[in-house]
Amino acid sequence: MLTSRETEKTRRVEQVPVTVPNLSMKDLLSVIPSVSHCFERSLWKSAMYPIWDLFVIGSLWKLTTIADSYTVDLPSTLASLASFSLWSLYGFFAGLFAMGLWIVAHEAGHGAFSTSKRINNFVGWVLHSGLGVPYHSWRISHAKHHASTGHMTQDQVFVPWTRSQMGLPPLDPARDDLLGSNVSQAVQNEMWEALGDSPIAAFSQAVIYLFAGLPMYLIWNIGGQTRYPKGTSHFNPSSIIFAPHQHSQIVLSDLGIFIWLALIVLSCYHWSFLTVFRVYLVPYIWVNHWLVLITFLQHTDTLLPHYRAEMFNFQRGALCTMDRSLLGDLGPIMGWLGAHATHGISETHVLHHITSKVPHYHAWEATYALRERLAAAGINLVGRPGGWAEVYRVMRECKFVEDEGGVVFYKNARGLAAARPVFPPTTSDAEDSGIEVDK
Repeated sequence: MLTSRETEKTRRVEQVPVTVPNLSMKDLLSVIPSVSHCFERSLWKSAMYPIWDLFVIGSLWKLTTIADSYTVDLPSTLASLASFSLWSLYGFFAGLFAMGLWIVAHEAGHGAFSTSKRINNFVGWVLHSGLGVPYHSWRISHAKHHASTGHMTQDQVFVPWTRSQMGLPPLDPARDDLLGSNVSQAVQNEMWEALGDSPIAAFSQAVIYLFAGLPMYLIWNIGGQTRYPKGTSHFNPSSIIFAPHQHSQIVLSDLGIFIWLALIVLSCYHWSFLTVFRVYLVPYIWVNHWLVLITFLQHTDTLLPHYRAEMFNFQRGALCTMDRSLLGDLGPIMGWLGAHATHGISETHVLHHITSKVPHYHAWEATYALRERLAAAGINLVGRPGGWAEVYRVMRECKFVEDEGGVVFYKNARGLAAARPVFPPTTSDAEDSGIEVDK
């Protein structure tokens, strides 16, 4: 049991100074080499990527089917184990490349697939419906996310819970620090008791979040904007997310999901549930997993700030993201495969938030140019490689933010923050990058 003197002791952490950007959009966009075609959208070039994704998935299915046919000559137990292993590997890698299809649909939703809005919406609707995502519903809320990334009351997803929302004791300036650099031992103990930091709990939370996070968000808004009414759904045309004139688009999105579900049921009757499960449903589950893993790590880290209205502008929100090498923690080969299969969405995400009109096949060149400009301003937005270990780390370190403050950083289970804001001289602000929020 701690004595009164021990409870008065404070722990001071060395915080990383994080620059709060004051760059204008004109400045940020000017470094992108538009003269060398970064903004050019080619229908035929864009179409090659989903074709390639489908070819790889089809090849994986064929190779797995052939390999599985040889397992019948093995002893019963060994044959079952070999077959299970083969289809598990198929599901993993097919899901990774199916995530590439998801990214193509995502790009179509931003208008970066081609110069034709009709073609973009058709491609996006077909691909997203085929992956269980209501295309227009997601497109509309995702545009709002881009317009208000990192905004505590306007962003659509990955919005931190505050101290009061977590049911924690109010901030006591005599024993605690708003910035989370000096926290008394007594407060740390209170926080630890309330929040905990169990490895088993963190692991379980990560697994559930990764594999079920997307449907929970789309159906019930779990993980979404906390000011929305309970049960806010992407499938409800009257949802607070959407404007009245968008009603027909939500209905069309729901129709796509109805057709998708009907085709799954019909396929089960035609081939069998087991066949549909291992050929389609397992890769589909992996797609949901990859989407949550990638986007969670893009927008959540101890070094990423969140803003309240008085400190927010578009470019600050756009720079409230991170580039990460997907699967890069497993070595360079897996890092290359992760980037290749998902079209670099994890590695070029900051650029994508600055301007979503750059197609993914030009995003690498534009990203390198943007990183040079950000480095000159003292801003580094290249995070640790994205993988399961990083999700586990971030979930343990990012517990809550304070109820007050224009710029806030995550605090851990002891109430300590790893970063603090640094404010450079002010420059002029500019408008966003032309995101169509209400179309």
